[in-house]
Parts: sequence; C-alpha cells; structure tokens
Amino acid sequence: MDLWLIWLIVAAVLAVAEIFTLTAALGMLSAAALVTAGSAAIGLPPALQLVVYAVVASITVLFVRPLAVRHVLKPPTARFGIDALVGKAAYVVSEVTGSGGRVRIDGEEWTARAYDETLVIPSGATVDVIEISGATAFVYPRE
Repeated sequence: MDLWLIWLIVAAVLAVAEIFTLTAALGMLSAAALVTAGSAAIGLPPALQLVVYAVVASITVLFVRPLAVRHVLKPPTARFGIDALVGKAAYVVSEVTGSGGRVRIDGEEWTARAYDETLVIPSGATVDVIEISGATAFVYPRE
C-alpha cells in the first residue's frame, strides 16, 4: 500500500474521532496527516514525511487550535427572545404593584409586577425591565 494512502486513512480516522470528541485537537492532527499525505504523494521519503507531520501538527495544535476554541466558546453577541427585553425601558399602561399591572415594552403589552413588592408605580411612568418570568415582566421605576 502506498504511504500517501496510509496517511489519508490516518487523516480520515482522526477526523471521525474528532466528530465524537469535539476537542479540536484531533481535527488539527487530521489536517496534519492530510498535508503529510500530500507530501507523500509528491514523493518525499518517509523520514521527511514524519518531519512534515510533526511540524504541521505542532503548528496547528499550538497556534490554530487555541483560536478555534476561543471562537467556539465566545458568548453570543446578541440576545434574542425574552432575554432581549431585560434592561429595556417600558411604559406603564395600568398601575403596577407587587401583585399585578400592565406595561408596554417595544409596542407589546405585558402583564407586570413591581420588582419590589412594596412599590406602587402609577400609570404613565417609565420603568426598567429587570426580569421576565413566563409572561410577566418584573419592573422597577426609573429615576
């Protein structure tokens, strides 16, 4: 069997193993084996193939993998759904107390409760949305 084919098989096995582990390390080793398969296909001797594999594997694991992991672990930049409403201003439609009320957030009416149960927020006031629980917005008056 040709050496380039062996390197290609090693690359495929490492790529499949990466799918199951999701560490990015095996993927980098698979890429190194793929590059080495190319070097074997052009006729480099086996000793130089090992050098190519070692160099490419070292570069990818030490430099490319940390960038890939950082990119994957980066927190999302935008909030969606009800998470996007937290921190927004709301307009009080009907008086809000610790037991109920109504507010308008971005044009939609929500049931609301005062975050501090002792507060009574009059109609027409501007409040901040502190938390959303189910279909209820917990709000606090703006100062």
